Amino acid sequence: MKQLLVLLGMIAGALQIEDNKIPSLCSGHPGLPGTPGVHGSQGLPGRDGRDGRDGAAGGQGEKGEMGPPGVPGLRGDTGSSGLNGLPGEKGAPGECAVAPRSAFSAKLSEERSPPAADQPVRFDEVLLNEQGHYDPATGKFTCEVPGLYYFAVHATVYRTSLQFDLVKNGRSVASFFQFYGNWPKPASLSGGSLVRLEPEDEVWVQVGVGDYIGFYSSVKTDSTFTGFLVYSYWQNSAVFA
Repeated sequence: MKQLLVLLGMIAGALQIEDNKIPSLCSGHPGLPGTPGVHGSQGLPGRDGRDGRDGAAGGQGEKGEMGPPGVPGLRGDTGSSGLNGLPGEKGAPGECAVAPRSAFSAKLSEERSPPAADQPVRFDEVLLNEQGHYDPATGKFTCEVPGLYYFAVHATVYRTSLQFDLVKNGRSVASFFQFYGNWPKPASLSGGSLVRLEPEDEVWVQVGVGDYIGFYSSVKTDSTFTGFLVYSYWQNSAVFA
């Protein structure tokens, strides 16, 4: 047993000598700090830490620039029909839908006095005058619709010869004559002509100078003056502009 204790004491002394420690009964002064050691090599990466808490929402950023147009999409299905819209405004007047009209017919009343020479013959009994273009008080037709007209005169000739003119604005358009040979019964004289008229033109019948004024009218025979529009020039007239 003693030998074991001695052996342990020798081992402990050897260890103190290796550590530069001299056994002593009293502690010595601390030695000078040693030089820093060499940096060791980088250790292995540590494990990933836990996810942190969500941060507060940041403020709205500035508006970015507009991106380029995208590729056109596929054509969609045809939609259902919409509601009818409101009526549009009334358009400008178009061309005349109904052809202009102008017509009249009048006859002499039963009278014995002959018409005055170089004056319009007043056919004073109106047979037709819907547009009012003929004036029985003057015996004149006044044009309101420009165009081509036809005028006709049928005269009963009695007691004397007859010569009359179809007159436009004071100038003779056509002249007609019937000799009366003292026959026991009346004779007749008819004539007519196409006349081109413009608004405000006037047409009438006029007997010649002298004894040729044999217009006659009775219960059984008449003398008439008739006129009507054949076709109009309304497209080129200021009246219908």
